[in-house]
Amino acid sequence: MSDRVEAKAAHALQVAQRVHAIAPFHVMEVVKAAGELARSGVDVISMSVGEPDFTATERVAHAAVEAIRAGSTQYTDALGLTPLREAIAAHYASAFGLAVDPRRVVVTAGASAGLLLACAALVGEGDEVLMPDPCYPCNRHFVSAFGGKPVLVPSDAAQRYQLTARDVEQRWGERTRGVIVASPSNPTGTSMTGPQMQQMLASVRARGGFAIVDEIYQGLSFDHAPQSALHFDPDVVTVNSFSKYFNMTGWRLGWLVVPEALVPVFEKLAQNLFICPSAIAQHAALACFHPESIATYEERRLEFKRRRDFLVPALRELGFQVPVMPDGAFYVYADISQVAHQDAGDSAAFCMAVLRDTGVAIVPGADFGFAAPQKHVRFSYATKYSRIEEAVERLGRLLGR
Repeated sequence: MSDRVEAKAAHALQVAQRVHAIAPFHVMEVVKAAGELARSGVDVISMSVGEPDFTATERVAHAAVEAIRAGSTQYTDALGLTPLREAIAAHYASAFGLAVDPRRVVVTAGASAGLLLACAALVGEGDEVLMPDPCYPCNRHFVSAFGGKPVLVPSDAAQRYQLTARDVEQRWGERTRGVIVASPSNPTGTSMTGPQMQQMLASVRARGGFAIVDEIYQGLSFDHAPQSALHFDPDVVTVNSFSKYFNMTGWRLGWLVVPEALVPVFEKLAQNLFICPSAIAQHAALACFHPESIATYEERRLEFKRRRDFLVPALRELGFQVPVMPDGAFYVYADISQVAHQDAGDSAAFCMAVLRDTGVAIVPGADFGFAAPQKHVRFSYATKYSRIEEAVERLGRLLGR
């Protein structure tokens, strides 16, 4: 070994300890394998990534182009453009019957940035934060990144895979500071019922804790009118996004609604951590709330429902257990333990076998928690109806149905 190589080895940089608490995204292994198959000529049907196959409406795209042409591309206020904050507040009134002061709206660089800001503001070193298991994996990683300790509470179909008031009462400890929940949820597609949400939030409030509620799939509710945690507690921090209902994933734009007293806190953090969200995306997002755009989004919501109504019964016919009908988002969290396949006890092996033998890409449960992930897989139906039909046919041939 040369002196230069030895010196380089001796001065290898040490990463921060927090990095070791963040697990890799297992879904990316499936995505990588699917990409390799596709490049080799295999017709791959992706039911893995949670990204709508729809894109921004023409009105939104036009608004983005006009913003660029007008030179509206410079820094905005850290909290977001005032007209956009006002439009978001007006949307709460028209869509959910909620009066939200625009001053409480914090526009962010995607929902992920919103969750980071919320954890930066509310999670201290050693603080415990309760969340259901299964749940979106990044939620626990956001908590870990700020020195907190995520506490995953096993949640089953009987409670719609959601955190309950009873869970809060039983699991709240000396170091517990709050909860993070999502409704509708990734990976299960299930929402909290109104009473369930109300009782859970009341239990947290009685203990002086905080509640961060991820509502990025709020607009994609199929069996009931969409609701917000703000209906039950005005002091929760809600997280929302232009990615899912508004079909703007790559535009990286979201928002928070925060208690008025915390607005200066979030503003200071946003100024230092992000400067501001994309100016172009913000100007474009104003067009999301035009009646013509809303009509388009509603048509697309009904299309997602049509896909769900086909896929869930079809999976059940193939032997997958889906004990509770997902009522929102675009996911099905299915138990494979009764599926007629040699890998039915190992979701990671099962997903890779399905990909290899059928070209259908689905996701193992390992990303979403520790409550029997080896028995569960997630299907995303954010792809064309005809492709979902083809995927079911391929799975049927594989499973002898």
